[in-house]
This record gives sequence, structure tokens and C-alpha cells, in this order.
Amino acid sequence: MSRCSGLMLAALSLTAVAVESTLPVRADTGDSTRVANAKQYAHRGGVRQKGVYILKELDLRPGDVVVDIGAGDGWWVERMAKLVGEKGTVHAAEVSKKLVEAMQKKFAKVPQIKPYLCKPDSPGLPDNSCDMAFFSQTYHHLDLNSHVDYLRLLRKILKPTGRLCIIEKYPDISTKNRAHGTPLSRLVKEAEEAGWIPVRCEMIAGTYHYIAVFVQKDMFPPER
Repeated sequence: MSRCSGLMLAALSLTAVAVESTLPVRADTGDSTRVANAKQYAHRGGVRQKGVYILKELDLRPGDVVVDIGAGDGWWVERMAKLVGEKGTVHAAEVSKKLVEAMQKKFAKVPQIKPYLCKPDSPGLPDNSCDMAFFSQTYHHLDLNSHVDYLRLLRKILKPTGRLCIIEKYPDISTKNRAHGTPLSRLVKEAEEAGWIPVRCEMIAGTYHYIAVFVQKDMFPPER
């Protein structure tokens, strides 16, 4: 190798190191879990302020069919509808007739949003019809004694590759309204009992909430 070539390779190597050092350190799911400062997890707002991050985690695609269980005022379904497009569907399930009627009026010109009245113990959708079931701070409103049964029912409604996403308050670190949340350990236990496997569980930085995503146990072939 000539001296000139050697100098060029050395220069390129130094440039590569310099560029790599400027890249953010990232874990598999996004930002690194390294605690850079003591205020990293300080409360800075609600879950909706992290909407961009959450929607990115959901990775919805055009044509997807989603059910938002406890859709409320439709804040999430409005944003999901843009991601699934005209060929997709977002079922906005609610137990409140008043909220359903409000969403029907609000989204009258968005055909992929389908607000409807559901029963407290079932989303009432056909089997094998959805790509994702989504709860945002509503899982704890289900009858505590029927959590596992409800999650089992969702396995039928979702396609084999369907995902279950639950956002809940982490009661152990919250200082108020602790009843409006679900311990992560209990959620995982109930989901596993119903045949769901957690593939992502993490705190939503700047909030007292976590996001947990599950896939069906059948997705994992027997170990050989």
C-alpha cells in the first residue's frame, strides 16, 4: 500500500469515528435507556403530548383495521385514521351513547372512522377482523374480574398477526389518581394468562404512564 493510500484510509477511518460519535445512542426501541440526568423521567405532561412517539411505536400502515376501546372524544382515532388511510378502518368503541353520538357528528366526513356503542364486556366485532386493539388509559375501567376473559376475547377478534397495545398509568410512581391505572406486573400476568406475549413494555418519558404491546402466543413456534 502506498503512503498516500494509507493516509487516505486513516483519514476516512477518523471521519467515520467522528460521524459515529455524533449519532444518538439508541436502544432497540428508540432512545437509550441510559439515565443521562436526574430529571430525565420528570413529569412534563400527559400521554397525548407524546402522541407522535406513541403513533410511531404503533407503526400503523395503510389498510390496517384498528379498534380503539374506550375511544372517548376520538383524539386517537382521528390520528390513526390518517395512518390507515381510506382503505383502512378505525373502530371507535365506546360504552357511552353520548360520546358515540359526538364522534359520529365530529367524524361524519371521515368514512374510515366507525364510532359505535359497545358492551362493557365485549368490543362486539367479528372474529379475525382487526390488526390492532388499542387501549389508552381505559383498561382499568374494565371489570377487574373479567380482564383475562376480555383479553381472551380479543384474541378471537384480532387476526393471528394482530397486536394488543395498552397504555396505562403506573400506580407505583404516581402521586394522585392511583386507582386510574394498572400495575405493569398485573397487566403482563393477565395478558399471559389470556395467551398474549409482551414484545415491548416501556415507560413513556415525561409521563407517569407506560406502553405495553403484545402479540399472540401462537406467533412463537414450539422450541426444538
